Amino acid sequence: MFISLWEFFYGHFFRFWMKWVLRQMTGKCELQRIFDTYGGAQRTYRIENSLTYSKSKVLQRATRVAESELDRCVADIMKEKKICREKDTSFQMCMRTCLLQISGYKQLYQDVENVRKKPYDSGNAQHEKLLLKLWSLLMPTKKLKARISKQWVDIGFQGDDPKTDFRGMGILGLINLVYSYAIVGINLTEMAYSLLKSEALKLHLYNFVPGMPTMEHFQQFYCYLVYEFDKFWREEEPESIMYFNLYREKFHEKIKGLLMDYNTVLTLKT
Repeated sequence: MFISLWEFFYGHFFRFWMKWVLRQMTGKCELQRIFDTYGGAQRTYRIENSLTYSKSKVLQRATRVAESELDRCVADIMKEKKICREKDTSFQMCMRTCLLQISGYKQLYQDVENVRKKPYDSGNAQHEKLLLKLWSLLMPTKKLKARISKQWVDIGFQGDDPKTDFRGMGILGLINLVYSYAIVGINLTEMAYSLLKSEALKLHLYNFVPGMPTMEHFQQFYCYLVYEFDKFWREEEPESIMYFNLYREKFHEKIKGLLMDYNTVLTLKT
């Protein structure tokens, strides 16, 4: 109840008057002040919040704009906030970049979600082909004797038929497994997905991608998790694989902590 009252007070009174006072003092709107003060992910994150909490419908819609409408949207924002292009020459370019990142993040989540919702279908020739490709990549010198075989356990699946292991990650789990081993890979796919869904991945992507993030950037982050979890597991030296869930959560908390830094960029070091 207290939080709700504070949010109401902040959104309707305090924030409004604070913005008004600062505009009188600086001659610039909140968006311009953010561009003057911050860079990287912190800039985009603050711009997104400013647009989201604005009372202006023009500014609110800007967080959901399609790429094809970006230029018109930026022009509408400048008109709404009475920003003169000649006096603030960098605003248009900076705002366009921020909107690309903001709308791109939303689109990336939707793309990942659409793939995740597709269950693995053993009757789908493309799904089966991808599964067999996984075997050939991981076991290039060993022939798979049958589609349903105990051999799948050798690369980390839990039973004779891998399709039962994909569960909530659907075909997304298999696509990512082209890069790594089975159950650990599916768990890390779920971790990457949950971080994307909770928006914890925003600061990393806003820093890492100067425009619109794509599925490739999501998969690169997944590869980072695979590499770092392998290193983490070896450093922790668990007594048994039976402690996997415990160390998975410990690793998850470590990654979430790293993602809270405005300057974070989590990529494989080459």
